[in-house]
Amino acid sequence: MSTNNHADGDEEQLSREEADELIDEIERRRSLKGLAALAVSAIGILFSLFQLALASQSFYFTIPLPLVADIEVGLQLLQANAIHVAFALVLTFLMFPATMGDGAISERLGAAVDDATARLGENNPATRVVDGVRGAFRWAFVDPDRSRVTPFDVVCMGFAALTAVYFLTEFAEIQRMRAFGLDAGRTVTGVYPFLEPVLGGLPFVTEYSYALLLGATGILLVLEATRRTLGLPLMLIVATFIVYARWGFLISGDTPFLGLLAIPPLDWPDIVQNLWYNTENGVFGVPVTVSVSFIYIFILFGAFLEMSGAGQWFIDLAYAATGKRKGGPAKASILASGFMGTISGSSIANTVTTGAFTIPLMKRSGYSPEFSGAVESSASSGGQILPPVMGAAAFLMVQYTATPFRDIILLATVPAVVFFFGVWVMVHLKAVQEDIGGVDDVETASMREHLTRGWFYLVPIFLLLYYLIIERLSVSRSAWFTLVALVALITFLAAYSERTRAFLVGSFAVIMGADLLSFVVAGVPVTGLLGGAGGAGIPVGEAAGIVAPRASWYAMLAGVVTMAVYSDVQSKLLDLNPTVQNTAEAAGDRAGRDLGQNQLFRTGTFVVKSMDEGARTAVPVVIAVAAAGIIPGVISVSGLGPNLTSLLLALSGGSIVVMLLVTAVASIILGMGMPTTVTYIILISMLATPLVEFGIPLLAAHLFILYFGVIADITPPVAVAAYAASGVAKSDPFETGVKAFSLSLNKAIVPFAFVLAPGIVLLREKANAADLPLRERYRMVNFSDLADLTYSVPEILVPIAGVFLGVIALGATVIGTLYTDVNRAERTGFALSSLLLMAPALLSTSVFDLLGFVGVTVSVNALLLDLTMRGAGLVLFAALALKNKRELGSTGGSGTGADQPASA
Repeated sequence: MSTNNHADGDEEQLSREEADELIDEIERRRSLKGLAALAVSAIGILFSLFQLALASQSFYFTIPLPLVADIEVGLQLLQANAIHVAFALVLTFLMFPATMGDGAISERLGAAVDDATARLGENNPATRVVDGVRGAFRWAFVDPDRSRVTPFDVVCMGFAALTAVYFLTEFAEIQRMRAFGLDAGRTVTGVYPFLEPVLGGLPFVTEYSYALLLGATGILLVLEATRRTLGLPLMLIVATFIVYARWGFLISGDTPFLGLLAIPPLDWPDIVQNLWYNTENGVFGVPVTVSVSFIYIFILFGAFLEMSGAGQWFIDLAYAATGKRKGGPAKASILASGFMGTISGSSIANTVTTGAFTIPLMKRSGYSPEFSGAVESSASSGGQILPPVMGAAAFLMVQYTATPFRDIILLATVPAVVFFFGVWVMVHLKAVQEDIGGVDDVETASMREHLTRGWFYLVPIFLLLYYLIIERLSVSRSAWFTLVALVALITFLAAYSERTRAFLVGSFAVIMGADLLSFVVAGVPVTGLLGGAGGAGIPVGEAAGIVAPRASWYAMLAGVVTMAVYSDVQSKLLDLNPTVQNTAEAAGDRAGRDLGQNQLFRTGTFVVKSMDEGARTAVPVVIAVAAAGIIPGVISVSGLGPNLTSLLLALSGGSIVVMLLVTAVASIILGMGMPTTVTYIILISMLATPLVEFGIPLLAAHLFILYFGVIADITPPVAVAAYAASGVAKSDPFETGVKAFSLSLNKAIVPFAFVLAPGIVLLREKANAADLPLRERYRMVNFSDLADLTYSVPEILVPIAGVFLGVIALGATVIGTLYTDVNRAERTGFALSSLLLMAPALLSTSVFDLLGFVGVTVSVNALLLDLTMRGAGLVLFAALALKNKRELGSTGGSGTGADQPASA
């Protein structure tokens, strides 16, 4: 193990509270207490309950009110989307401050007070007036410590709630206006007659319909929420598109290039109607529909999994697998971040949560603070591209491409594995270069012991894959069934101990048997029988077919009954997230009782806290998709789409390489400081069609855009994930970002590889492709395709093998080590071999495009050329690797890399 130890007093692990505080600081969230904190939790839990009702029963569900009556609820898609966004808006205005007093207006008011004091004196009436204006502004808007809800927040929350109320109570009017326009709607005083004495004389109120005013207000609220959660740049981009929709007709159609952006005139009622009262585009368009149907329930699934203790177990599992090997802590960081990617789609949260444990250990083993932070942020950014859960953008891809989620999983698997393998190779080569071993003083259980202790955390993941791939259920139903099974599993395990085992299993058998008997005797469940329902019984086999899928609910009920009887039971298997225990103890302190030790209360706290955390995590995502939906909405309503495609094709000069480079650069620039989801929505609206026009498969084009949106999280100068990692590693943020980008360099090359060689992502051109529209020319490969060796070997196996070998060559290029040091000329050779192995078509197509610009046309067999170039890359790589190994041998094993080969 290296003596180069960077550890010092600052390498101690962050506590959970410090990690949460760091995330809040980066994301500018409030740290609320008292009534405000209770309001956030209550609204968040209601939000989650609403989404669970939609997931379990779709848009028609029942709200049970014991001792009163059951309420039947039926919603239209637009109403559900509006409620979804309204919840997110209210939580945004509670959780994120409008300003902390560091904005331009606050600074100018402060400067005005200072100037008046200097000129007129502190006691001058004019000075007091200016100071009073500043004080009123700060009271109404400013939250300097991220700890108070301002009057402006309350007003915004009121209007956000009002938008949802209008959709619920006046939907018939909304439907009518969708046919006749917003001008056909009632005025404010028409909707609320009691306001006639107050507002009846105002021309603005009587001139415009209430629907128009409320829709415009709703759009402004979305823009304000976007500014708070995602930053001013995105808000300005979205606002610019709205301004363009209104005044884009002023662009002359005769202007070269820009003339293609000319649009027909649109007035404000048309714009507001299309952006606010529409499910096809705008705020409540496809992105929000996907959030309602897919994204939220998966975020909630991740929150339940995290609160169950799975996150820490995955980190411990990674260390059990690699912690004591060469470069073990960095390898464990990669594995842990990959595991956490199945829980969280947030690069920042993944970086801080995992990095709080992994980064100090990497530093202790000998990695520099910058490299340690880079490894963690690079690996954490990969969570959004790692199946089976992936990030929110993957669910948008399902909707935009009309592709089953199981196909998206298959599509994304090889590139994701290549990425994590590439980072693994680089940290291993860095360990060889610096002679970094594992961390021997960290207690880790063996893999077998660790799996024995927490195997059940893997059950929900495999169950999700079973529902998606084997049962072929919809995404939302798969997530719902998996979530129910997860809660049942945790409840059952919470009640399990040697003392309660017999009672728990017996309770389960009795409950399930009673329901089975009720169906056999009366054809209804026990609950129906107790309510007076029932009739003819059904055969045992048919009853068993009804009862078996309900096993999760029976297990849940058996666990509750057991914990109610044995209130002091302590599970030896389950180790819930410490946040759950802290919340239970805090609730017990407020109630004056020791509830933190009551297992039933603790399990209930787990469920409630998971719903709360799920809502908090989902808020920025919902705001992001609502805001980003405005851009494709403007493109749709203005008819800009075809013209934009023509403009981009003209600017690219017909070169697919130029088009791909433009897309990649645009993705990175736009993605800096913005969620991948937003980047994806904006760019697929503008760039997906031009890419498909070049013959790139639709799914490959979408995945290409997604990859470069993810890269933006670790690309300087913004590099939000690297910035978060530097906060944990106490390293230089810019240098951390540079190293993170270099470690993720294969993530920038692999997308070019799979769009030019679709076999890498398991896509094959259809036999009748020439007769089909561009979007429908490719399909996922099947077993018969793999069995056809004349196709699968040259177009799938060879390219996939090439990218895996290519990332090793890329690692030697970036790190400067393979078996021993690699000199500058050899690094150039490794770089060339990497390009030839991974994306030879990128090089050949660039050459052909340059020849085409000078009028030279070349016709070759593309497949034969691809295989030849990959073969040349393999020969070059093998020669360089053999030379490097001989150099190590010639030094007697004493060169950089110590005395062992660079095997991972």
